[in-house]
Amino acid sequence: MLNFLSFNAGAQVSPVALQAHFDAPALVGKARLKVIFWDIYDASLIAPQGTFEENKPFALELKYLRDFKGKEIASRSVDEMRDLGMNDEVRLAKWYQEMQDIFPNVKEGEMITGVVDAENVSHFYLNETPLGKVHDKEFSIWFFDIWLSEETSEPEMRRQLLGLVK
Repeated sequence: MLNFLSFNAGAQVSPVALQAHFDAPALVGKARLKVIFWDIYDASLIAPQGTFEENKPFALELKYLRDFKGKEIASRSVDEMRDLGMNDEVRLAKWYQEMQDIFPNVKEGEMITGVVDAENVSHFYLNETPLGKVHDKEFSIWFFDIWLSEETSEPEMRRQLLGLVK
């Protein structure tokens, strides 16, 4: 059985995945992604003392509510980065390959956590198991902007994650 710390609002935070990267992890906000009739995942943004600051360590947890192939997650991530304005196709192809190598197929109920550390390295975990990391600051910015940018395709989700909705 996995050992998780439970914070308010149902966020589950792996001590291995978070406390190794920053102190006092706490929930900033949470949201559910729904597409038409389907629930896709529950997202939780976690930061030191529950306060998100750009250029500071944080984590984004996605608890999947249906099964997905890792290749689909990588492909959708690249599409979202393109929609945000990333147009360097060579870099996107490199990132796609890295994500394909990192992201496993996930089953309903499993959680992928992405952690950005103080050096802007992105670390990924499946539940408590390390999956891999990307040592590219630009990747960290573009990837997590899928959820956190003002230009995200899901502005209400962004507001909820950042704790801007009461």
